[in-house]
Amino acid sequence: MKDPTSPATSKASGVAWPPIAIPGQGLPREREVRPDVGGTAADAPHGSTRDSRPAEASAPTTASHSAGVPVPDGPEAQEGSGPVGEGSALLDDLRTAIGRYVVLPSDEALTAVTLWVAASHIQPGLQHAPRLAVVGPTKGCGKSRLLDVLYETVHQPMMTVNTSPAVVFRVIGKNPPTLLVDEADTIFGPKAGDKEDLRGLLNAGHQRNRPAWRISGPEHKPTAFPTFAMAALAGIGDLPDTIMDRAIVIRMQKRKPGERITPFRSRYSVPELHAIRDRLADWLVPLRGAVAGMVPKMPVEDRAADTWEPLVIVADLASGHWPARARAACLAMTRSEVVQDEQTTLKTRLLRDIRRVFDQEGSKEALRSQDLLAVLIQDAEAPWAEYGTKGLNAYHLANLLRDFGISPANYRFENGRQAKAYARNQFVDAWARYCPAPAPSVPTAGVPARPTPGRPPAPPSGTLPIGPPSGTAGPRPAR
Repeated sequence: MKDPTSPATSKASGVAWPPIAIPGQGLPREREVRPDVGGTAADAPHGSTRDSRPAEASAPTTASHSAGVPVPDGPEAQEGSGPVGEGSALLDDLRTAIGRYVVLPSDEALTAVTLWVAASHIQPGLQHAPRLAVVGPTKGCGKSRLLDVLYETVHQPMMTVNTSPAVVFRVIGKNPPTLLVDEADTIFGPKAGDKEDLRGLLNAGHQRNRPAWRISGPEHKPTAFPTFAMAALAGIGDLPDTIMDRAIVIRMQKRKPGERITPFRSRYSVPELHAIRDRLADWLVPLRGAVAGMVPKMPVEDRAADTWEPLVIVADLASGHWPARARAACLAMTRSEVVQDEQTTLKTRLLRDIRRVFDQEGSKEALRSQDLLAVLIQDAEAPWAEYGTKGLNAYHLANLLRDFGISPANYRFENGRQAKAYARNQFVDAWARYCPAPAPSVPTAGVPARPTPGRPPAPPSGTLPIGPPSGTAGPRPAR
């Protein structure tokens, strides 16, 4: 909650607030007031669009190439860009301010968040609205604090903890807000229920001109609701794959004992961040028309290029060291997510294969690690015989299962000997979450289902097992 006595939140009129010193930084830089069309920069309310022309109607500007990267040219670009290095210095200040309050997982992640914040101020001129997925394995990783900082720096923020598609439909317009959704795991988690409408809206809003049609009004007319808006979503665990695929993923971690941050206090933090936000608007809002015609050179392709293009555009507008820094962050973080996806897919395959091994072994409560490895490696169609340099071993197996909360333990078997083993009950929760078994279609042949007392028996459904009359009735169901 904001401090009501803060200059940024006080509604008292005629009060001249003195400059507020930032701990360790001295007085914040005084906001530059530059004459603009129809008034001064100070007269323009936050979130207003001084360039009132829609991005689609703005004529693309010509571009001159500097080091292979298109840069806007012409009077409009010269008006907004200012002296060489102004944008670069401003992004440096924003990056420093974000890093003061939040510990990001990497230098590339801090660069990405900085550029994402700046890109929110030119989103009416963009073709794609990248999502920012702020995820972490547990609570206390700084996800909500990062959203606090974003709220004070992005264009026209809309913060929510839980929302519905109907609300989002109605707040997005030609000048859309920047959606900030905290506790997204309560929306898309395993206990959240059906949220396909909201997920479809967030997926469609990644690209311009993907409206959602609904029946609206007393006359029940088909109405197109715009969906295009930038969004940051924070939560525990990964978001749905379709959202992660359209997002710049920030994988937060808990701070180490030696990592220090400045406490976030509205009395001095909010004015500092608002000053940077206003400078971003002064710089970038006049460039929205020029942005629509920019086609930067991207180090990645396909959807990754769509997602990162707005950030690279901001870096090219800033010039200096930012174009190279943005492309380096793009490559590093995109490759990291590719590896993460491969590991996630591999881990899910491992869970399915281990369930198959337990099913084959019957009613055993635990399996020795070596016995489990032997069966996994014998599967010619599985990747385990070629995993690593010499195939899957006990260390690899424990490492792959660690994220699911599964680890080997000493287990005493029937013969009285102890050995490292995996208990079946350790896997039950992970199987249900990541690779649920299909529901059985029919009872086992020869054993009729027992009807519930007081109710008529349900009619048979599904398909009959295929096989010779004297053969087995099909695969044995999971126990």
